[in-house]
Amino acid sequence: MRLGIASLALLLALPAAAASLEGAAVQVRNRSEPVLCAEKDNVTLEVANPRIDSFVLEAIHPPYIDTLQRDRFAPDWTACDLSGDPAFPATPRRVTIYESFDLWVVGFTFPSFWRPATVPVTIGDRREEGLHMLQVWVRHEDRAEEVLVLYAPDGYWRARPLPPKHLGWSAYGSSFLIGPVEDLGRPVVRFTDITFDPAAKRFEVGFAGGGRASIQIAALDREQQRLEIRFTGALPDRPFAALRSMYITEFNNDAARVAARGPGAPGWLEAPVMTYPGGAATDLWLGRLVPSRHNTSAPDMVLRAFRER
Repeated sequence: MRLGIASLALLLALPAAAASLEGAAVQVRNRSEPVLCAEKDNVTLEVANPRIDSFVLEAIHPPYIDTLQRDRFAPDWTACDLSGDPAFPATPRRVTIYESFDLWVVGFTFPSFWRPATVPVTIGDRREEGLHMLQVWVRHEDRAEEVLVLYAPDGYWRARPLPPKHLGWSAYGSSFLIGPVEDLGRPVVRFTDITFDPAAKRFEVGFAGGGRASIQIAALDREQQRLEIRFTGALPDRPFAALRSMYITEFNNDAARVAARGPGAPGWLEAPVMTYPGGAATDLWLGRLVPSRHNTSAPDMVLRAFRER
């Protein structure tokens, strides 16, 4: 298969000027574990280096995207028992927090969520509380496109590029965490506050353990969405980011393989996600080489351009 190599997918994700610049090394820890429920995130790649000041995260279409004739994105609740999950009830609502001609932000409160909604969200002089999820929408070629989601109570983000023209839509898949990662039954990042600057397309978040981060949509097109992340202040000595996804089988997953470039290495290490050993990396890719029956069009994820203080 002409596009069936992870390293090619990585190279497509890297701007030519940056592809030859090796960033700082981080330690990747694979905490993935097998499950049967396709709606449970069992893939966890934690990324650590206490000196990291900034990095780039990209969501890129999988290498097979142009071959898809039909997408699959329906949830699969086979073998799922979520009855033991905590649930905090709330009054459901939907609110448009910000709106301009080409960008708007929508907030949601669900009937219940596994963590309480206590993080305030501020855009300009407007402040909202009690929100579980934020959606960022853009206007592109006279269409409304949802491109970024943030779950305020647990720090989970999802991103996707603009959809390919032949599909007209594409799915979310893997999630990511930015900030001090801690285990509260599952990996989370706890925020103290969230602000959004619409003109810069930039989030600012404070962390419960100390420190802050800015997350800016730096590029968005039909190939990729690129987020530029910068930390300020002293962060706790924990992983500063994590990729989370789902893998049941090679044909039922949101991510199936890892590719990592070690510091000074002449090539990439490629491995199935469940057996990837972790280790030092300057670039990290999590994605798929062949279509899955679950969220088939969901993007691959790339972490790169790590810079130390």
